[in-house]
This record gives sequence, structure tokens and C-alpha cells, in this order.
Amino acid sequence: MRLPRPPAWTATLTWKAAVFIAVMCCSLAALLGVLVHVSVTDRTVDDSREKALARLTEASRTYEAGEPLPRFAAIDPPGLPAALRALALRGEHGTMVSDDEGRPTMWAAGPADSPRTGRVEGPVAVRALAVRVDHTQSAETIEALDRAILGSSVLAIGTTLLVGAFAVTRITRRLHATARVARRISAGDLDARVDDPRTKDPSRPQDEVATVSGALDTMASSLQRKLQSEQRFTADVAHELRTPLTGLSAAAELLPEGRPSELVRDRVRAMRSLTEDLLEISRLDARSETVDLAVHRLGPIAERVVRASAGGDPRTGALPAGAPAELRIVRDAEVETDRRRLERVLGNLVANAHRHGAPPVVVTVDGPVVTVRDHGPGYPAYLLEAGPQRFRTEGGGKGHGLGLTIAAGQARVIGAELVFTNPPGGGAEARLRLPAYGHGAEDGGGEAGGGGA
Repeated sequence: MRLPRPPAWTATLTWKAAVFIAVMCCSLAALLGVLVHVSVTDRTVDDSREKALARLTEASRTYEAGEPLPRFAAIDPPGLPAALRALALRGEHGTMVSDDEGRPTMWAAGPADSPRTGRVEGPVAVRALAVRVDHTQSAETIEALDRAILGSSVLAIGTTLLVGAFAVTRITRRLHATARVARRISAGDLDARVDDPRTKDPSRPQDEVATVSGALDTMASSLQRKLQSEQRFTADVAHELRTPLTGLSAAAELLPEGRPSELVRDRVRAMRSLTEDLLEISRLDARSETVDLAVHRLGPIAERVVRASAGGDPRTGALPAGAPAELRIVRDAEVETDRRRLERVLGNLVANAHRHGAPPVVVTVDGPVVTVRDHGPGYPAYLLEAGPQRFRTEGGGKGHGLGLTIAAGQARVIGAELVFTNPPGGGAEARLRLPAYGHGAEDGGGEAGGGGA
């Protein structure tokens, strides 16, 4: 039989600390309670026993003198415990606590032998002389002590739990703050710091949480410096390459027509495109981009991107025959976005589908969501798991991994959500969700399609 899984909150440090404190407090309270109870009970019973034995001695002298026994003494009284009676009849003295008519009583008994009366046959007495001492007050004292121990234990356990929970909560709150900062850093916010006040003063004693917080802040600072150094290097290299590439491009245009000239111009254009991509990535990494927000209809923007990717003329709307991309407008919508950056994102997604996927490439607009899907081998596993990575492509395909990296960065700038998946039917799908603007969506199933490159 499979046992049910415990709730998630039982795995928290606060819960474990509370259980540990409660168990230790209960164990300590029980141990101290038992020790106090046993000690007080033994002392109370010993006092009652000494008092009963003293009365027994007094009653024995009175009985041997032939005088009337006091009211607390009697010969073979009916309430005398059988075990104590048997002990007295064997010629020994003893005491015992028992109930006498519903009241706790300390009994003391011994042999009632008197040589003058001849009431002894041989060495064994035939009757027992017993005295009783009221043990009610002592029993009530022990009961009151037990109640006081129980109440004090409950109060002490409750107080300890409250204080312990407060102390543990302070620690766990700092741990949660450290975890939140770590998640922010992993999400790309390299300015996030814990800033635990215990780490700012070196002379101040630090606990383990402060040590972890300080180590995290140090790691974040070191990582930020390294990334900023790499970003500056990338930006500087790309910037320095622009001037010689511009001159190289102008010189290439002066070459006589021919196959060698075409190859030179093609490589120069590729290098200029790569340089511009590197500059754009460096600006995205620096988070210095500003957006120019305006309200636009999503359908026309997607249509311009599809026409441009197919080699059409976005100004005249003319599509060449056999365009490879198809546009489907299920439901148009108005969005508040930066049109230039949005076109850059969609253009990169469509270009990546053409370059690494297989036809047909379908661009679908459904409200504020744009989907770009191809029917190729799908996105590689590393991209689905960790997102696009610059200068990394699956297999020996063309490209530098910058197109999707720029698309993801620009989507983040305009506040859109870009998700990469491999749908069940095969192929690769990029889903871009933009913030909707008001109620400007148009219902309807209008479609626009283009084919042929």
C-alpha cells in the first residue's frame, strides 16, 4: 500500500524546527515532571510512614500496659490491607498506603503479642495491632503538584514554541530573501543583491545565513564584472569592425562584374550583418534600449514581415509567385508596442524557420498572439531547455545563433513573452504573446496567404 505524500509545508525548515523544539520540550518537561513527582511523593510518603510508625510504637506501649488504645489504633481493624495483616501476623512491622472508606490512609501494623495475656502461641502472633494516619492532605498535595507541573509544562512548551518559531522565522525569512535574489540573478538581473546588514560590518559576528548572503553577493558582483567586460569587448570589436567593413563594402562595389566579385560582396554583406547583430546584442545586454510605444494593428505588421521575408515589396503589397511563408489571420488585434522592434522579432523568427526548418512556414495571428511554425526537425533540446544561445546552432547548419537570441532580447524589451516549443505534429513553433491594447480585437476568421519565393 502506497502511503500518501505529506503536504509540502512539512518540508520547510520552520516546520521541522517547530517539531524538533516541541519534541525536545515535551521530553524535557516529562523527565523533569517525573523526577519532581517521584521526589516529592517519596518524601511525603516517608513523612507519613514515620508518623504512622511512631503512632504504632505508642499504641504498642499502651496495649502492653493494658490501657485503652487511642482512637487511631485497633486490633485487627476491618480496613487493614490483607498483605499488611499477613506481615504483622508473621511477627514483622510494616506500612502501606490504601483507601479506607474512600479516603487515602497510611497504615502501620505489627504483632499484637502480650506475654501477660498469653495471646501468643509459639513465635507467631494471632492478631495484628494497626494504626492509621490520614493521608488525604498528602495525596491532595501530590495531585496539586502534578497539576502544577502539567500546567507549567504546557505554558513552558507554548512559550518556547512561540519564541523558537519567531527566531526560526527570522532565519527562514532571510533565507527566502537570499533565494529570491538568487532567482533574480539567474533570470538576468545582475544588479540584484541581498545586502544583509551583517555582511557590511566585518567586525560584526556573522551567522551562517549572513555568510551565504555575502558569498552570493560576491559571486553576483564577480559575474556582473565579467559579463560587462565581455559585453564591452563585443561592442568594441563590432564598433571597430564597422569602419573597415564600410570601406571594404565600397571597394567591393568597384570590382568588375563576375563570379569572384559576387562572392566578395556576399561575404562582405554577411560580415556587415554579423557586425550589426553583435552591436544589437551588446545594446540588449546593456539593457540600454528605449522603446517607442504606439498602438498598431497586429495583422498588417505580420503581413509586412511575411512579404519582406518572401522577397515581396512591402510598399506595393505585391507577392512573388511561390512565396514560402503563409499568413493566417484568425483574429486581428490592436497592440501597444514598438513596431520596429516587433518587426525585427517576427522577421528573425520567420528567417530562422526558412533557414533551419522545412516548408510550409505558417505565421498565424490570433488576437495578441503570433505563432511562427515550420515543419522541419524542430528546435534542439538545449534551446527548449535554456533558450537561444549565441554562436550555437544544432549540427552543421548555417548561422551563428544570433537571430533567435536577438528575437528573445527584443521581445523582452517590448514586454512580450516568447516561447519555443516542438508541437506534437512535428516541426518547430515560436509563440509570441504581446500585451493586448483595450478591446480593439476583431473577431473573424480572415486569412491571408502567400506562396512562392
